[in-house]
Amino acid sequence: MIFEMTNQIRVPDMKAGRKWYETLLQAEPDFIPHEGIAEWEIVPGSWLQLSEGTPCEGSGPLRLGVTNIEGERNKVISELNVSPFEIYSRKEVPVKWGTFQDPWGNQLGFFEYVIKTDEAERMQSILRK
Repeated sequence: MIFEMTNQIRVPDMKAGRKWYETLLQAEPDFIPHEGIAEWEIVPGSWLQLSEGTPCEGSGPLRLGVTNIEGERNKVISELNVSPFEIYSRKEVPVKWGTFQDPWGNQLGFFEYVIKTDEAERMQSILRK
């Protein structure tokens, strides 16, 4: 039985990487097990682990669910100097999404539920567990 997950992202400069991800996630790490590692629990049981090392080419994107994709896009463009990126949608897909990179080339993205009642139900489901 799988009950938890951790996704690791590597950056060559831990100090700069930690600062960048603290700004993105609007929080300091929840856990620092030792030098060169910082971890945030994004939602219960789902961890983002920042590790000092060489970024993995071709991995990702790690997509983060948000309630306002346009607002989050504008924030990362202005606060984190992310290159402007498109937001996509398709009639048959229940979310809109966009992809961007951190300064080290790691692929990240946001997604937002199109139907807000679906979003609210999903949030309740996750937070109840």
